[in-house]
Amino acid sequence: MSLVRINNGALAFGHTPLLKDADFTIEPGERVCIVGRNGAGKSSLMKVLAGDIILDDGEFNIATDVKVSRLQQDPPKSESGSIYSYIAAGVAEIGDLLQAYHDLSHQLETADADSMEKMLNKMQRIQEKLDHNNGWQLDSRINQICQLLSLDSEKQLSELSGGWQRKVALARALVSEPDLLLLDEPTNHLDIDTIEWLEQFLMSYKGAIVFVSHDRGFIQRMATRIVDLDRGVITNWPGSYQAYLDGKAEWLRVEEEQNALFDKRLADEETWIRQGVKARRTRNEGRVRALKSLRKERMERINRQGNVSMSVGDSERSGKLIFEVEKVNYDIPEKRLVNNFTTRVMRGDRIALIGPNGCGKSTLIKLLLEQLEPQSGEIKVGTKLQVAYFDQYREALDPEKTVEENVGEGKSTVTINGKDRHILSYLQDFLFSPLRARTPVKALSGGEKNRLLLARLLLRPANLIVLDEPTNDLDIETLELLESLLADFGGTLLIVSHDRAFIDNTVTSSWWFEGNGRWQEYVGGYQDAVSQGAKIYSEEPEEKIAVQSKAEPKRADVSQVKEEPSKLKSAKKMSYKLRDELEKLPAKMEKLESEVEELQKTIAHADFYNQEQNKVNEVLQALADKEQQLETYFERWEELESLK
Repeated sequence: MSLVRINNGALAFGHTPLLKDADFTIEPGERVCIVGRNGAGKSSLMKVLAGDIILDDGEFNIATDVKVSRLQQDPPKSESGSIYSYIAAGVAEIGDLLQAYHDLSHQLETADADSMEKMLNKMQRIQEKLDHNNGWQLDSRINQICQLLSLDSEKQLSELSGGWQRKVALARALVSEPDLLLLDEPTNHLDIDTIEWLEQFLMSYKGAIVFVSHDRGFIQRMATRIVDLDRGVITNWPGSYQAYLDGKAEWLRVEEEQNALFDKRLADEETWIRQGVKARRTRNEGRVRALKSLRKERMERINRQGNVSMSVGDSERSGKLIFEVEKVNYDIPEKRLVNNFTTRVMRGDRIALIGPNGCGKSTLIKLLLEQLEPQSGEIKVGTKLQVAYFDQYREALDPEKTVEENVGEGKSTVTINGKDRHILSYLQDFLFSPLRARTPVKALSGGEKNRLLLARLLLRPANLIVLDEPTNDLDIETLELLESLLADFGGTLLIVSHDRAFIDNTVTSSWWFEGNGRWQEYVGGYQDAVSQGAKIYSEEPEEKIAVQSKAEPKRADVSQVKEEPSKLKSAKKMSYKLRDELEKLPAKMEKLESEVEELQKTIAHADFYNQEQNKVNEVLQALADKEQQLETYFERWEELESLK
């Protein structure tokens, strides 16, 4: 039985249709990727699935008792409170109880005697409700996921950067263990180590997953079905992402041919209707009605939006040496970012900087560009450098000014390779209509802001391009065009990115962060470096703050503080039978884990969903049963271990 079904769904934003007569289903255990260009309506479709917006027309049905959780595209910037409270708030009533218990347990530390008694009584009542609703199991999941994502559950959301806020939002989506998990751009702002952890986690997730992503490596590994959203039309592509790309290219070719034939027929009929007196005498009304129908069909056709057009302005050739770095060091309080780093960058080098969030990639770039001074060591900068710098924080954009003002800086024309062009014409190369070009930057989407940065960047003649997280929010077609431009670029390239496919397609060497400010150079892109033994640095940087043992006072703790030992459960003595059961459980769990792994491999196969639905359901049900049995064994093992 389908979890969700949309029949003849219609949705529009103003006069722009996002869904037209759309049919869409989600089956248990699927991992569906929704692809489409920026502005196609992917996030709106996710909101429909989450129940946040209602279709303009058509049917939306969700199976009874299906739990849905959604990771939104933007991190929770406006939220306040601790990480723990934000995550718990995503699980309805039980989460509210845990929040209240969590807050009271901290207030006890500073409470006076009178207040403490009231707090303990309140905690006791909350505890009883949590006991009755298995609330401590949710508490355990929250702490477990915080540990897996290296989150300090007591830290305040307001203290976090965008990347860490993204992790918190991800934890909130995962902790409720929904039947349907909706992930909108889950890899944005995440470092490669976390992306790879997320892939492993989701591959073993027993619920259905629908996600939107522009990370081609993530899509290739995760998706069992591709759903293409193009001009309001939903098309299903079972199988791998590469199969979708091949099929979509052929689909667009056929569409182009059909449109050309249609346009020729319409032009012929328009010529006929405009013929002279002799022709008008022979006109028949049926042909006239057919022409009106053709005109209407042509007016209703939504043409595919053009591609971004990019080129780098011609630049004077730089000197042969770009940077010479000798024993450079740079620290911030309690963290070393660059430690005795020595390297040489030559003209034409194409280098990626790879490492976890906060390790110092952007700092190293700024040291090379002389925006920061090394605390020791020396950096020699080559001659005739013309730098184009794409900043991940978009600091170069004035949010109050329009798109046109940010690029033209008061001028109506821009100069491209020595030739003047009207600024509106230039911006149309980056898919900004004249109306959109007069929109303030603060009203743009993330993808539009990145396209605007590229428009500014590529205006300048450059022989050194520096790209700091350029791929966030760009659609796949724009990404591929950027890769093509960089492939033809004859200068030097420095890239900071967490997009593994983008790195592999653009660079010839990479610098990997190896901890304590140490950087190691490898030949080739991401996969090449991994094959040479490179590993993402796993020791948590300072910003991650190791998770402290901050377990909240549980049921027994309240009783202990109140000195009511009668409420504590007496310890059970281990019998021979229980010891025997405990000894046999690990073997049973290991056997089940192997069976679960085999079933997961079967489901991950590209052709799995191409077979009959009853066979698909049979395998998915078998996996669910075995995972449930494994969870039961594990809970029993924990229970018996506690009695030893």
